[in-house]
Amino acid sequence: MGELIRAHIKVWGVVQGVFFRANMRRVAAQHGVKGWVRNLPDGRTVEAVLEGEREAVEKVICWAMRGPPLARVEGLQVEFEEYKGEFRDFTIRYF
Repeated sequence: MGELIRAHIKVWGVVQGVFFRANMRRVAAQHGVKGWVRNLPDGRTVEAVLEGEREAVEKVICWAMRGPPLARVEGLQVEFEEYKGEFRDFTIRYF
């Protein structure tokens, strides 16, 4: 097993209403990454917490830089945090 990491990311641009969250959940599951994703109320930002092996988390972050076909990612911020192992799967959260 590789190094386990946690990343807190924010992605902005045209990322709401383009199936960003559903696609991120699919991509995360393909790579065994756990955590969550949600839209922020500003209408143009998606926030996510990713936990898993470094290589897998980095693959999900790379995917988030472009997003699904209808998305137009303008920026991405990543903050690495202490791994907690608190998730059983990857979910979509709602306010």
